Amino acid sequence: MRKNSVKNTRINEAVRQELSILISREIKDPRVDLMTSVTKVFVAPDLKTCKVYISVYGDADKKEATMAGLKSSEGFLRRMLAAKLNLRHTPELTFILDESIEYGMYMSRRIAELGISSDDDDDETGEKTEEAGTLPENDED
Repeated sequence: MRKNSVKNTRINEAVRQELSILISREIKDPRVDLMTSVTKVFVAPDLKTCKVYISVYGDADKKEATMAGLKSSEGFLRRMLAAKLNLRHTPELTFILDESIEYGMYMSRRIAELGISSDDDDDETGEKTEEAGTLPENDED
């Protein structure tokens, strides 16, 4: 099976959906935060290993505790995944902290800050300065 085949894509999505449900409903570990979501899942083509990208809303302590709780419940999740999905092999789960959502929020805040500060840039005459990237108009018409 190729890495980007239709079958592998379906398996990735099925595993992601089932793990999302299992993490939110079945895990009783108090270390696992309620604001935990499964962002991406990559199952190897031979179905032996699976990388699970987890996003946790909160500070660094919550993230560390959630990752520790997920790693300790890896066997339980794998057993439940085997019961829910009919796969030849139930993949070994590896949890990876995904910080792309936090990075995106950080960049959005930075862009918003730059947008607000650029509107306040007036020159000494009280007129707004020309924005970067705009071309001056030609009067040669």
